[in-house]
Amino acid sequence: MSKKVTDTVQEMAQPILDDLQLELVDIEFVKEGQNWFLRVFIDSDDGVDIEECAKVSEALSEKLDDADPITQNYFLEVSSPGAERPLKKKADFEKSLGKNVYMKTYEPIDGLKVFEGKLAEFDGQTATIEMTIKTRKKRVNIPYEKIANARLAVSFH
Repeated sequence: MSKKVTDTVQEMAQPILDDLQLELVDIEFVKEGQNWFLRVFIDSDDGVDIEECAKVSEALSEKLDDADPITQNYFLEVSSPGAERPLKKKADFEKSLGKNVYMKTYEPIDGLKVFEGKLAEFDGQTATIEMTIKTRKKRVNIPYEKIANARLAVSFH
């Protein structure tokens, strides 16, 4: 159900975002407690502000009201993905070269399923993370299809 909703919302949101020269980062349709939330995460190279979120929210809300693709009541939230934005597409990985990332894999690689470090390389098939384990630097090659989820990671050192 939620995959169908997110696909439909993506089709509706994309022209709005294209007109405003914004990027669709992610869409979630989730139930929290008694309430359903439709969350649309947007971004641009310069970041997004509250006015841009409001413009997208108003335009998308109108389209959703007209088409009425979601049967239950829900809250629409449009926001920036924040400092720890998810990396969903190959282009997200390419834009994140040199930045700190956090990744989980479907199966262990070198005995680990969680990796945090600098994204040193990405060739479309393999992400290379440079990690520091104790005082030793280590490079780990992670096949793209084995990445369960990835996001930017805020580093405090």
